[in-house]
Amino acid sequence: MEDYEKFLEAYSNALVRVVEKVSPAVVNIDLSQSTFIPFFFGPQEIKGFASGFIFTSDGYILTNSHVTRQATKIQITLSDRRSYNAELVGEDPQTDLSVLKIPEKDLPYLELGDSDALKVGQIVLAIGNPLGFGHSVTSGVISALGRSLRSYSGHLMENIIQTDAALNPGSSGGPLVDIYGKVIGVNTAIIQGAQGICFAIPINTAKWVAGLLIKEGRVRRSYLGIIGQSVVIPRKLRDMLNLKQEGGVYIIRVAPSSPAQKGNLLSGDIIIMADNELINNIDDLHRFLSHTPPNSKVIFKVIRNEKIRELEIILGSE
Repeated sequence: MEDYEKFLEAYSNALVRVVEKVSPAVVNIDLSQSTFIPFFFGPQEIKGFASGFIFTSDGYILTNSHVTRQATKIQITLSDRRSYNAELVGEDPQTDLSVLKIPEKDLPYLELGDSDALKVGQIVLAIGNPLGFGHSVTSGVISALGRSLRSYSGHLMENIIQTDAALNPGSSGGPLVDIYGKVIGVNTAIIQGAQGICFAIPINTAKWVAGLLIKEGRVRRSYLGIIGQSVVIPRKLRDMLNLKQEGGVYIIRVAPSSPAQKGNLLSGDIIIMADNELINNIDDLHRFLSHTPPNSKVIFKVIRNEKIRELEIILGSE
């Protein structure tokens, strides 16, 4: 046998071992949703399929929140064909993650890896349940790290993993694993019409979110209380204020009794900085609020009446 044939055989056998190790903890998710359809009498039931994986022996399951949102019934089928009605423990649309629970113990579960240690080019496997047909496996490499992606709820998700491991409808919520069978991401999206571009939520993000969902049923994020939009600061004004940044967040409206109102932010202000972090656009502001704890004191720099002002604001909680 040639050396390259030995290499391919060893590579193939390694992937088979990973799949055999991981598959028992990957679950099929059958979803039911009641909705009103014109010309039908009463609510109609719509069915859907998705994927998920068990990450504790007592039945906690990770999947995507766009999968579970508005579901009236969630049924989990294990690899050995046992089925359970699942409880929705909590969901976080901002990161597109949900935690489910089934009433069982001593279940096979997946070890969670460290997504901060990933490298571009690393081999990965995606396991899912496309179209409800049962488990399928695809392999590929990490194409890029640190991508930004809009979640199904419209929020900006940061630090997303890009891979060329093929995903199909119904694979959402399945695990992305490394060659040791450790979960390094939660598969979440396919760009329609773009071949070979798929994304996964880093498992370190999922660990943090899952912990909060299990403990509190939700993820509490900081709340400022404005409606704003990205804006380009006129060059003349930038020169006058000696600003190098080109953009900021223009405040359209301040919510009554909000932290923003209590801190004296006004409609027409342009936010340019928060605690020494540049705010060039609305996504920068969302990013800042997502990693700053509620009740934090924050110094905001704003442009008002062609002058820069500093305002101390205590952030609220969503």
